[in-house]
This record gives sequence, structure tokens and C-alpha cells, in this order.
Amino acid sequence: MKYSELIEIWKNTNLEFSEVILAQEMLDTGRDPVRVKHNLKALLTVMLEESERNYGKSFETLTGLTGNNGQKLSFHTPQMLSEFSHVATVVAISMGESNASMGRIVACPTAGSCGVVPGALYALYKVKKADFDSLLKAFIVGSGVGNVVAKRATLSGAAGGCQAEIGTATAMASAMLTYYFSQDPIKVGNASSLALKALMGLVCDPVGGFVEVPCVKRNGNAVNVAIASSEMALAGIESVIPFDEVVEAMYNVGKSLPESLRETGLGGIAATKTAQEIVENIRNKWNT
Repeated sequence: MKYSELIEIWKNTNLEFSEVILAQEMLDTGRDPVRVKHNLKALLTVMLEESERNYGKSFETLTGLTGNNGQKLSFHTPQMLSEFSHVATVVAISMGESNASMGRIVACPTAGSCGVVPGALYALYKVKKADFDSLLKAFIVGSGVGNVVAKRATLSGAAGGCQAEIGTATAMASAMLTYYFSQDPIKVGNASSLALKALMGLVCDPVGGFVEVPCVKRNGNAVNVAIASSEMALAGIESVIPFDEVVEAMYNVGKSLPESLRETGLGGIAATKTAQEIVENIRNKWNT
């Protein structure tokens, strides 16, 4: 399935775009659109519940390398971030820390990128007072964008680097935000392209192999990339490269990354002197 194919169906029918995505899923997999929508509704409900529950909370994680960053940001009075961006960032970090402490999360599209989409959704819900039905339509559109990546490339950090995980999450979040404010699938495609291009080539380099550093704070940064990409698309800024080609490029970049930069914990910041010392200290602590 290509995004361009979804656009063609939308242009040739009177269907709302989220319904186009559900209908295409039925054609591709045979899954009942009503059941798929019900399942996505359940996931959206969990995201909002956990965002509310974990907002600015302190966590105890396996290594202790993270756990109170969301709390720190929630107590901080923003000097530059808007209320919307501040809320989204707190949620993105808090959900990442919840994942690192074995809390309930929605892997969207993966556990390591679980904060980006909830951050965007919760900011719409809390700051913009979005109703659930509007959020669900936007979430379905974002899911459709993620599905394009899943089917035409990869969502795996081990296969394609962090660009495949948090890059896809950022494209999904940007798509959701753009659809919520515009209901324009063309702008959605531009926003998704801008977001994924911004994170093209991002390596997967977890310190010690744990999904804590730099993963958690990347979620906080990424949700702001999604917001900026959406704002640009809403302003009429277009991606020169269509989304389908951006996805293909991301896949090719991921295949060219060395193994050390694909979730092995052997390259990038995971290979720095400080990271190695941290890992050694963790080993010594666990062995005593």
C-alpha cells in the first residue's frame, strides 16, 4: 500500500479520509473495519488514560538512568515552549519513562517510541479540548501513515535504526495533528514527509542496550519535530519529495547503516567512554 494510493481513493470517493484508511485495510487484510476501528478506539483510550496517570510522574527504572525527567519538565515554567508543546513534551518523556519502568504503554509504533503519539494526542485533548471522535479520526489517519511505513519499509530499530522507530512515530504524530486541524490528506502527506525527513538517518544507540538513554528524551524532542512539521504543512509548506519516496529512502538508509548503529548498543553514544563506564557500573552493582 502506498500513501499516494490512499489519496487517489479519497479523491475518487466521498469518503472521509479515516474511512478510506479503514476500507483499504479491509481490502489488504480482510479485517472488518468496524473491528479495526474498535481496536484503535481502545488503544486511544489507553493512551489518554496513561498520559493522564503518568503526567510528570517520577519512576524507578531498571538502571536509574532516567525516571524523573518528565517530572522536572512538568515543574519547569517554559521560557520558549507553548503550552501545547510543553504538555506534549512532558507526556512524551513521561510515557518513555513509564515504559522503562515496565508500566502500561501502547507501542506506537514501538515501545522505544511510545511517547510521541500520546504526547501529541494528549496535548490536543488537554490544551485544545479536542473531543474523542475527532481524536479517533486523527489517530486512524496517523495509524494509516504508520501502516504505510510498516508495509513498505520497517518499524524496527534493529533493521533500520531509530529513524524507523521514532521517525515513524514522529510522522504519525505529525499526520494526526495536521488532520485534526485541517482534515486535508494532502497536507497530512506533506507533514509526514517533513517529519520523517527531519529524522532521516537517526541511529539506534541505546546505552547498554536499555531503552532509557537516549531513547526517553528522544521522544520529547521528536514530538516537537512533529509539531513543527505539522505547523509548516498547515501553513502550506510542501515536501518536495512525496511521502512514499521518503519512506523508500528511509528504508534504504536503514539498510546501509552498520550493525553497530542498529540497536546493538555497540555504536553511537552507546560506544562513548561515559556510556561504557555507566554500563560497567551497572554490571558491578548487579553482581554484588
